Amino acid sequence: MIAFTRRFLCHGVVLAGAIALCGCGNPQSEAAAHRIGNPSRGAALISWYGCGTCHSVPGVPGANALVGPPLDHFAQRGYIAGMLRNSPDNLVRWIRDPQKIVPGNAMPALGIDDHDARDIAAYLYTIE
Repeated sequence: MIAFTRRFLCHGVVLAGAIALCGCGNPQSEAAAHRIGNPSRGAALISWYGCGTCHSVPGVPGANALVGPPLDHFAQRGYIAGMLRNSPDNLVRWIRDPQKIVPGNAMPALGIDDHDARDIAAYLYTIE
């Protein structure tokens, strides 16, 4: 009986550790998103700037286009536009002026200021 209890306890500790670590693998967690900007405002700005005209964006009503890439699982992606490491600073730069980073790409420069870009980025990092 003692061996069974130890084995059960050991498996329980391992399982609890695995569950605890599941949320730690992604640095762009919900808490990190709030440090970048305001995710709720970001969702509204995605609608305001018309991002859903080209992208599908989970959680944003009407953002279901497929001209640009779908933005589902954005927080888990390794790259932005296939060439920039996925980091908050790079994402804000990309949102503000994608033509400066990759001239001639299909994403237009919409005149998004730093504050709005940070809020949009914060929302995108909530999409796991």
